[in-house]
Amino acid sequence: MPQILSDLRVVEISAFVAAPLGGMTLAQLGADVIRIDPIGGNIDYRRWPVSPAGTSLYWTALNKAKRSVTLALDKPEGREIAQAIITAPGEDAGILLTNLPASGWMSHAALSTAREDLIMLRLTGNPDGSAAIDYTINCAGGFPMATGRGGEPVNHVLPAWDVAAGLYLTTGLLAAERHRRRTGQGQEVTVALADVMLATIGNLGYLADVRVNSAVRPPIGNDLYGAFGRDFPTSDGRRAMIVAISNRQWRAIGKATGLADRLAMIGPLMGVDMEDEGGRFLARDAISAVLAPWFAARTLAEVEAAFAGSGVLWGPYRDFGQLVAEDPRCSTANPLFREIEQPEVGRLMVPGSPLSFPALGERTDHRPAPRLGQDTDAVLGDLLGLSAAEIGRLHDSGVVA
Repeated sequence: MPQILSDLRVVEISAFVAAPLGGMTLAQLGADVIRIDPIGGNIDYRRWPVSPAGTSLYWTALNKAKRSVTLALDKPEGREIAQAIITAPGEDAGILLTNLPASGWMSHAALSTAREDLIMLRLTGNPDGSAAIDYTINCAGGFPMATGRGGEPVNHVLPAWDVAAGLYLTTGLLAAERHRRRTGQGQEVTVALADVMLATIGNLGYLADVRVNSAVRPPIGNDLYGAFGRDFPTSDGRRAMIVAISNRQWRAIGKATGLADRLAMIGPLMGVDMEDEGGRFLARDAISAVLAPWFAARTLAEVEAAFAGSGVLWGPYRDFGQLVAEDPRCSTANPLFREIEQPEVGRLMVPGSPLSFPALGERTDHRPAPRLGQDTDAVLGDLLGLSAAEIGRLHDSGVVA
């Protein structure tokens, strides 16, 4: 992929998921993203999972295509160098992305004294600035109570709010940069992880459901709320999810399974409209009673063969290992993936950006994560104009590494 954001330079000071994901999203689109870490790495540098040699597969996965600078941020000179990198000149530079406490030397007020048009994107936990992480936000948002079959809350392993917040950060950054192009004005843009969660719940209609209907969405297992969708075990111990949102998808299920006549009997028997999503949701147990023996009599491969080209909306359940072994979408047959050499790990299949720009030519966004600090000298020399002797002195004094 040609570097569509190749004229953009962003400095990232971050840890864990949201801001690193936001920075990587920009880097894979061509932005020069310089991640600054303390010497020895930030608190996420050894995060699980790790390779047999101890390299964090988590860290390398979230920092692909960036440059890495390490500084002694606990020393005044190290902080001054970080400030200089953040505020270095350039029409498309002067942008900081962070999810760490932005006070003192890293505050917008301090940095904007060196560069008036500075743009800062800052993620906080709560709107008041207090700390929170995905799991402490998620538990308060209702989803664990609506997941599973009731009794106890169920936390999902996907850090959904971190992922959403990271993409909100990139959207906010590009919007602020566009505003600066028009007006010349920089600004501090803040996103609270809790607000990402609350906005999503509101946008999906769950808050309105409470206000308008005095209804709280109950836990219904793997069923699809408001339409027909359920998982079924197969004869070989696998499971498949089948969904009908549209009437065409609903009819396709009956045709592909040969059970259309039996399914058609459910509506009159239960007094529901089977041509309506809500009606199928109310009749989901009766529908499942008809479909379950069909799945139980077939292997997953036989289910796949029966549904191929049928218009049925379905998918197999897979663990991560089965995904890698079975799904051609999770392979280099999909242009999203490419084999690369990741320093300190070895040969890996890695994703590039899910965004595709075919009119711009061949993709070039499959780049490894840097070794920690590998670009320190280049950034100090090329961006700040420091001489080899000056850089050597900084190494000797422990300010850079």
